[in-house]
Amino acid sequence: MSSKSNSQKVSLVTTLTLIAVSIVIFIIFSLMHKQMGIAAYVLGFITFAVFSYFIIYQTIESFIYRKIKLIYKNIHRLKRGKNLNNNELQGRSDMLEDVNKEVIEWAKMHTDEISQLKTLEKYRRNFVGNVSHELKTPIFNIQGYISTLLDGGIHDDSINIKYLEKTSKSVDRMINMVSDLETISALESGVIELQPVKINIVDLAKEVIDFLEVKASKKNIELFLAKGNDQDPIFVSADKERIRQVFINLIDNAIKYIGEIPNPYIKISFYDMDKHILVEISDKGMGIAMDKIPFIFDRFYRVDKARSSDQGGTGLGLAIVKHILEAHKQTINVRSSIGIGTTFSFTINKA
Repeated sequence: MSSKSNSQKVSLVTTLTLIAVSIVIFIIFSLMHKQMGIAAYVLGFITFAVFSYFIIYQTIESFIYRKIKLIYKNIHRLKRGKNLNNNELQGRSDMLEDVNKEVIEWAKMHTDEISQLKTLEKYRRNFVGNVSHELKTPIFNIQGYISTLLDGGIHDDSINIKYLEKTSKSVDRMINMVSDLETISALESGVIELQPVKINIVDLAKEVIDFLEVKASKKNIELFLAKGNDQDPIFVSADKERIRQVFINLIDNAIKYIGEIPNPYIKISFYDMDKHILVEISDKGMGIAMDKIPFIFDRFYRVDKARSSDQGGTGLGLAIVKHILEAHKQTINVRSSIGIGTTFSFTINKA
């Protein structure tokens, strides 16, 4: 049934109701004033009825059904995935306008939810594919080494120990990958509860430097605290072991991918930022392309896949860093220039 037909029916019913009320009023009035004739009453009724009908019809058609049709039109357009421009959202503020806007907001909210679910589904598929790819290499390596040993290589002293060591290395890589995935999952789900304590972050940085100094020296990389940061203590409130992990992951990542560049170095700096301490870990290295920076904290993302396969690691180090800092209610930022170097910066609450 069309909206025009509905408007006519509503107008007719409303008009008849008004006529009935008017008849009662006129009868009472006529009993009180007997001067008026029957013809005048009839003419008055007809004129009043016709006038009332058209006024009511136009009112309903203009201010009710047109608004309702607009709402259904917008719903239909949003269902088809079309966007509404600002002009379609503007107009006089009345109840039906508000209803229309609420419908549009509701539809947009659900459109955003669907878009987010599609994004998460795409992320899930990529994640499963990445895990499969990362696990496939060590599994195939282990399979190849063991098959060679079973086919008689176990009795060949020139390869048996060598292949067993390679098998052990591949197993360690898988264990580290599973461990890192468990860490990320625990941080995301809140299973790991942080234990913030008052720590001297300068001493912690020195411990990490001592821990990674040998690895850095093998690539002739100078690893040091910025001038003036190695004297006075700087106290922060954080989970010591998790922040240690942040330092190790960032510095280890820099050591692996600093590239072939003269006089490379990795520097740790601290800056006072009112209620926070800003930590910067910067390197003089090959740098990261701008279009790749938004993805470096994704799980298993590798800037240079060809080189990354030779460096080892799980591809989860930076993802863990991001989750640890988010658990501390902090964020991490990156700036980089090709051929110059990269700087990772994050804040920690002062103690």
